[in-house]
Amino acid sequence: MKAFIKKTFINREYSWLKFNERVLEEAEWNDERTPNPLLEKCKFLSIVTSNLDEFCMVRMGSLFNTLRENPKATESKTGLTAQQQLNGIYAQIRKFYTRRAKAAKSIFAQLKAEGVDVLNVRLKNTKMRKRFQKYFHKTMQPLLNPVVINHKYPFVKLENFQPYVVLHLEKDGNKFFGILPALPAKCDRLIADKTKSGVKLITAEDLTYAFAGEVFPKYKVLSKSLVRLTRNAEFDFEPDIVDDESEFDFSKVLKGKVDARPSLAPVRLEVSNKDPFIMDFLLKNLDLSEKQCFVVHHFFDYKFLFSLEKYMSAETAARLKYPPFKQRIIALPNPESVIESVRKKDIMLSYPFDSMSTYLDLLDEASVDPRVADIKITLYRTDKQSRVVEALRRAVRNGKDVTVLVEITARFDEENNLHVANVLKEAGCNVSYGFGNYKVHSKITLIILKEGEDISYITHLGTGNYNEGTSRIYTDLNVITANREIGEDGADFFRKLSTGNKEMYFKHLLVAPHSMRAGFMQKIKEQIELAEQGKPALIICKMNSLTDAAFIKEFIRASCAGVKIQLIVRGICCLLPGVAGRTENITVKSIVGRFLEHTRAYCFGVENPAVYISSADIMTRNLSRRVEIAAPILDPSVRDRVMHMMHVQLADKEKSSYLGADGKYYRYKDEHGPSSQQYFMDNEH
Repeated sequence: MKAFIKKTFINREYSWLKFNERVLEEAEWNDERTPNPLLEKCKFLSIVTSNLDEFCMVRMGSLFNTLRENPKATESKTGLTAQQQLNGIYAQIRKFYTRRAKAAKSIFAQLKAEGVDVLNVRLKNTKMRKRFQKYFHKTMQPLLNPVVINHKYPFVKLENFQPYVVLHLEKDGNKFFGILPALPAKCDRLIADKTKSGVKLITAEDLTYAFAGEVFPKYKVLSKSLVRLTRNAEFDFEPDIVDDESEFDFSKVLKGKVDARPSLAPVRLEVSNKDPFIMDFLLKNLDLSEKQCFVVHHFFDYKFLFSLEKYMSAETAARLKYPPFKQRIIALPNPESVIESVRKKDIMLSYPFDSMSTYLDLLDEASVDPRVADIKITLYRTDKQSRVVEALRRAVRNGKDVTVLVEITARFDEENNLHVANVLKEAGCNVSYGFGNYKVHSKITLIILKEGEDISYITHLGTGNYNEGTSRIYTDLNVITANREIGEDGADFFRKLSTGNKEMYFKHLLVAPHSMRAGFMQKIKEQIELAEQGKPALIICKMNSLTDAAFIKEFIRASCAGVKIQLIVRGICCLLPGVAGRTENITVKSIVGRFLEHTRAYCFGVENPAVYISSADIMTRNLSRRVEIAAPILDPSVRDRVMHMMHVQLADKEKSSYLGADGKYYRYKDEHGPSSQQYFMDNEH
């Protein structure tokens, strides 16, 4: 671990792995004060596994790219090379697998006590019931395509994240290897067998593993293993230089790169057991080292845990989940019109505690209001069945000009975003894909109204995506304002996007990659000056990740000057707090709870603080390689509410951990404080 920490810096990959351990705690947490219901533990176990899968595809993939292109390059905080980071990651992941297996064992024992027995034939010699055997031969075996590797059948391509059974076979004194896809297309992941005491469940891949030998009837099975391969998913989005950009379609280039993603180089191999013959065969054919191979007990992924409640009675399932929560519909000054309500006062929405319906109603109203001439919006991720998209299409049908920037390079949402872009183009919207080589991550909607010669604006600015689904499970802050100067900034922002003008400087909005870094640095400097004058100085920031070295150094400088800095960082934090003489005035805490903490808020000062909400984390990629917006909260009542929310989260001792000067996260043991998420669910604003 020492290699991952240097003075006041923490390696970002190590910090992320520690974050995923905090998520895993929610699957294993048994403290009487904050127990999670069993089915919620199941969800956290699935989430933590999906998190690790994406980490291996993206972050390990990026390190492999660096290793190939510049093996001597070192990262900016701890000076580690890509290979040194990978070696450390391998060691941490092995420990994580052991801890996850322990949590899974506990969860499956609790499920069995509730009448749901999830079998795992890889861990023990489970006696297979006739129902399972019959299902395999009738429904699964006809769909399986076994291959025996020989001079006529070379090594087959293993698909990303698809389970396979690999067998070491013998026939007529000769040795072979067989490969069998373990999860046939259109087969259910879980197969059930009802019993008097409940239900027994087995996954399709375990069923294939159990009867794999019967698929190779003329061969003797010497050994077998379930395997799953992870491939690199990190590729360069920047297109090659072309002679005539007017004839260049970036969407087609991107589609080709996305289609090629499943064929990228392997970065991780998971196996159910380390048979030496199978291991040697796989590592040689996949060009992997033994360090990249991990023995996984129980299951490679736990997505099937989301469907367990259908095997329980409604009463049992309800008892094993969080109590139902209904989002609040905020009261408007004018219940008949969101537009007129916003003209009277700014509206703040705090997802998921407040419903997104107020924003959606605003779009619906704008799509039919004869005063509305123009709607402009940036889209990064949308719901599959999106009311936002439908409202924009309706607006075009009603004669509005609609301009939409769809960021089609949003990782893993590229295909959906390409589809959304095409739907909007066909509807008659003015659609663009991005802004030069910058990823547009901003969340802004601008509605322009024309009444006679008068122009007015309604502007929505937020910290999260225009996605109905995630608005119910992610915490995000939103402000809807009729402030003219904010509206004019928004109009200028969209003009610059459409004309490729990179000079993103505005009266109120701080926009990366140009004015946000400088603007926030100036706010920190102002607090340093106050502290040096002996006056109260305070910085409170909430974000998903803190990795930017320049900002970390500025926070350290502020701490040394006496500024009190309170950071709420959900995930990666590369700043080490509590170091004497350096970061002793800095605290860092992380909240992991029922909802995914996603809000970014930056607050500077004690009296009349400057408060911003933003789409950006304090990461170099956000501040230097993306178009991000930080919006000031100008309405005093909204500003006070944001500050109140920050203080409630700082007081959270139930669902939070604090980062120690040793680089480890600790739960609050002897102190009690409200769960901030529960507080926001229980208390009206």
